[in-house]
Amino acid sequence: MIERILPATVVAEESFGTLPAEVTDVLYPEEAAVVARAVPKRQREYAAVRACAREALGRLGHAPAPLLSGRRGAPRWPDGVVGSMTHCDGYRAAVVARAEDAASLGMDAEPDGPLPQGVLEVVSLPSERAWLRDLAAQRPEVSWDRLLFSAKESVFKTWYPLTGEELDFSEAELTVDADAGTFTARLLVPGPVVAGRRLDGFTGRWLAERGLVVTAIALPGPRAAGAGEDPALEGAVRP
Repeated sequence: MIERILPATVVAEESFGTLPAEVTDVLYPEEAAVVARAVPKRQREYAAVRACAREALGRLGHAPAPLLSGRRGAPRWPDGVVGSMTHCDGYRAAVVARAEDAASLGMDAEPDGPLPQGVLEVVSLPSERAWLRDLAAQRPEVSWDRLLFSAKESVFKTWYPLTGEELDFSEAELTVDADAGTFTARLLVPGPVVAGRRLDGFTGRWLAERGLVVTAIALPGPRAAGAGEDPALEGAVRP
């Protein structure tokens, strides 16, 4: 599902459904130590998303290896690789690309249901809540508040590897095109410099199906930029 909103240069692996206890058998000792004190559900999700990531990396020619996290939980990818991972109930996915093809990747998956009470006010701006109300009235079949949250998570996952800095929910203003399946994030703080150009925002794509909302941003890398593709914009959708 996630590959439908990513360019063809990005490798995606995903899995659906409940997870058996034995999924944790795929963990390397270093990984198992990270979640040794976690509840079994957390251990299974941690293992399953790393299994997806290793499958995706294998398709790029990388041998299986531990995938540990740095600050803010950002995965440490092999040299020359960018990527992103996500998991929620019933779904987990990983996406990777060569750094020459993508400067950064960010994606997130959430259950397609309303945010818990009080969360929207924390993660959104007044301007965002205005268009959320309009979309909720026009297209009630999608949980737009959850989609907004997911898109902001994708923005942070794209931003952080480029800057190593925090980005508050209030520091990016989002708009969503419900018909095109796209979203745009306007940065309200100075953006990262990519290919000699300071970015003022990101664009991405979204899907809502199978009880999930998924969002993704693929920031083109040097090879795509050299071919004339705007490094501030998302990659093409797969046909």
